[in-house]
Amino acid sequence: MSLDADTPPTPTLSTVDPSQYDDTEVAGDEYHREELETFLEEGAWEEAFDRWAADADIDADTWRIAGDLGLFERFDFFWDDFADRVGYHAPGIPEDWKERDLHPDLESWGQVSAINAALTEFGQVVCEVLKEEYVDWESEFEAPDDLPDF
Repeated sequence: MSLDADTPPTPTLSTVDPSQYDDTEVAGDEYHREELETFLEEGAWEEAFDRWAADADIDADTWRIAGDLGLFERFDFFWDDFADRVGYHAPGIPEDWKERDLHPDLESWGQVSAINAALTEFGQVVCEVLKEEYVDWESEFEAPDDLPDF
C-alpha cells in the first residue's frame, strides 16, 4: 500500500534536552539541531516522506488527521553522539483522545494506533535519510581501549 498525500510541513526542531523524553536516552550535549533542521529544509524531510509514503500502511484520510492536529510540527530530531546516530522523538495521539475530543474525524483506537505507528515509522525513515545522505560529522565519542570483544 502507498500513501497519496502531500509532504507535511517541515518541523522546527526543539530545544528540549532529549533525555527528558520518555522514549530516549542520549549521552552528550551537542545535538546539532541547527544543522539537522537545515538538512530537513534542504530536502531530507521531503525525500524521507517520499520513501516512507511509498510503502505506508495508512490511508490519506487518517493521515490528514495527524496534519490537522499539528503533529508533524512536533517531531524532534537530534544527534546522539554516543550512539553515532540521528535520534528522534515522534509525536503521538494521547491515550485520553476520546475525553479530549481532539478531532471530529478521530473515531477509533484503530485510527489512533495507525497514526501513532505511522509517525514512529516516518520518524525512523527521516533519521535514516539524514544519517545516510546528509550527516557528515563523526561521533566524538571514543570507546576505551579495554572494552571486551563480543
